[in-house]
Amino acid sequence: MIERQAAARGVRFFDALARIALWVAGLALVVMTTVQFWQVYARYVLNDSPSWTEPVALLAMKAAMMFGAAAGVRSDAHFGFFIVVQGASPRVRAALTAFARLVVFAIGSVLAYWGLVLALDGWDVRMAGIGLPEGSAYVPVAAGGALIALFAAAALAGRARAAED
Repeated sequence: MIERQAAARGVRFFDALARIALWVAGLALVVMTTVQFWQVYARYVLNDSPSWTEPVALLAMKAAMMFGAAAGVRSDAHFGFFIVVQGASPRVRAALTAFARLVVFAIGSVLAYWGLVLALDGWDVRMAGIGLPEGSAYVPVAAGGALIALFAAAALAGRARAAED
């Protein structure tokens, strides 16, 4: 009974984390769209193109992609070969699903690790056109990769727990 309550709390925690990731991704899309609108308006109406819009838009796009991908991993709405999986026998289907989650975990881990390495490596260098550190461009990659790996590991653990029951 206590184990099931702990598992339910874990599911609620990961669901809340995925909702936060989705909100961050949505906010990043709004920021990116607003910045791009300002870029076009300033360039073609005011004839004064600001230099900060491109790096900010790229940073927002990276955040939208990585946090949106993490939310997709949590909701099992990410890219996959579902026809092959659905057409397989239950035992093969379970193996393919576990393999896919392991691959997603590995990719998320690589993104988290190298995103962190690149963020730390470029932290002392300033971006052109804006005063942010160059390494900040890789923070969404590292954070999103960590969430992808975390959500994939949680799905693997949940699958293993379901097989035990």
